[in-house]
Amino acid sequence: MKRRDCLKLFAGAAAGPLMAPALITPARAANRYARFAGKTIVVNWPAHPHYDAAAQFIPEFTKLTGIKVELDKMQYMRMHDKQLLEMSKPQSDYDAIAMLGMWKTEYVKKGLLAPLEPMMANADLADPGYDLQDIVPAYLSNIGMVGGPKGYLPGPGAKLYALPFGTETSIMAYRADILDQYGFAPPQSYAELLAMVGPLHDKAKIGAVTSRGQSGHQTTHAFLLHLNPLGGRVFDDAWNPAFVSEAGIGAVDVLRTVVETGPQGIPSFGFGEMENAFLLGQAAIYIDTIAIIGDVKNPKKSRVDGKVRYALHPKGARYSAESGGFGLAIPARSQNAEAAFLFLQWITSRAQDVAIALGGGVAMRNSTLANPDVLKKYPEYSVLKEQLKHTDPDWRPIIPEWGRIDEQILGVKINEALIGSATSKAALEACVAPIVDVMKQGGYIKA
Repeated sequence: MKRRDCLKLFAGAAAGPLMAPALITPARAANRYARFAGKTIVVNWPAHPHYDAAAQFIPEFTKLTGIKVELDKMQYMRMHDKQLLEMSKPQSDYDAIAMLGMWKTEYVKKGLLAPLEPMMANADLADPGYDLQDIVPAYLSNIGMVGGPKGYLPGPGAKLYALPFGTETSIMAYRADILDQYGFAPPQSYAELLAMVGPLHDKAKIGAVTSRGQSGHQTTHAFLLHLNPLGGRVFDDAWNPAFVSEAGIGAVDVLRTVVETGPQGIPSFGFGEMENAFLLGQAAIYIDTIAIIGDVKNPKKSRVDGKVRYALHPKGARYSAESGGFGLAIPARSQNAEAAFLFLQWITSRAQDVAIALGGGVAMRNSTLANPDVLKKYPEYSVLKEQLKHTDPDWRPIIPEWGRIDEQILGVKINEALIGSATSKAALEACVAPIVDVMKQGGYIKA
C-alpha cells in the first residue's frame, strides 16, 4: 500500500474522531499522566521474542507516568480462551491485551473491545507526535481494523481496535556458510527451493527447511505461508472453499517435502520448536516470521549469529508475504481504560519502536525501518522493507469463525497429510464439508 493510500485508510470509518487533531496545550501535555499516577494496569501478553524485548522498557514507562504495569505473561496459544473469560466478566481483570490479529473480528462481534478512536481524539490523552500513519499500513489494517470490506479490511465502515505490536511478515533466513560450502544459491522461487532441499539435506546432513507443523493453528499457518505465494485462496468471492486447487494441493505437497527433508519432528513443531531448530543449527533455511531477526543475534538463544543472511520469501505464482502478528487492545470492560491507552500509546510510539527494534524486537513503523541506527545494527531490515511491498492483507480470512476453521478443521486435516495418514488432496477435500457447515451457520453461505 502506498503512502497516499494510507491517508485513505479510514475513509468511511468513524473518520471524524479518528482524524480530528487533538488540541494539546502545554498544560494538558504536562498533566497527561499526572492523574493516573499510582494506578496499576494489568496487561495480558505472550511469551514471544518481541514482547521479551519490550518488557525491559516498562520500568521507564512507570518512572515517567507513575503508572505501574503488571504483566500476565503466557504461551500465546493459551491466551485466546483466557482473554475471552476475563473480558466477558462485568469488570475485566485485564486493562489491556495483546491479541493475534486473527482474533479481532470475534472479539469485536462479541462486544469485548473498546474502539480506540475516541481516546486518540481526546486532547487530554492523545500524544500529538504519535503519527498513526507512520505505522506500516499492512500491519495497521491486518491487525487493527475491524469492519469495512469483508469485515476485516480497511475501507468504509472500518474502525480501529488495536495498535500493531509484535508484527509479523514472512521472510527467508538461510545459513550462508552451509549454502556456500555445498554450492547452493539461496532459492528465489519455489521451483528452486524444492529442487535443492533433497540434495541439501543429503550433503549437509542437517534439515533443509524448518517449519511449523503441530496439529491445529500451527499447521494452518504453515499451509497459508505457501498457499498464497502459489496463487491460492481459502475462499472464493462467495465464501465457498477454494483451497482444493492446484495451488492448495501444491502447498500441502511443499509441506510434505519439507517434513521429509527437514529436521526431525516437524509434525509436532510449534513456532518455538521451529525457530529453535534453525537457531541451534539443525536446519539450513527458515521461512516464517521476521521475529527470527532479533533472535539470531541473541547469544542466549542462537548458535548461528554471523552465519545467517536474509532474502525474500521465494516466489511461486507471485511474490507474497503474510502481514499480521500481534496488536495491543483495550477490553471494553477495562477498569482503567484511559491509563491503559496511555501505555499502548507510549509503547508503540516512534521512540519506543526504535528502542525495541534495537533491543531485538520487530519494527512496525516506516520511520524505524529507515532509522540509521536500526539499519546499522540490523541491515537485514533492508530486505524486510522490500518484502513489505509484497504483503497481502487478505492472505487469510479474518472472520469470527476463522479460529474454528483454523484450529479444528484445516490444521487437523492437513497435519494428517504431514504424518502420512492422508494424501494432500484427500486432506483438503476432508475439510470442505465441515467448513461449508461453519460458513452456513455464520450466514456467509445460504443454507
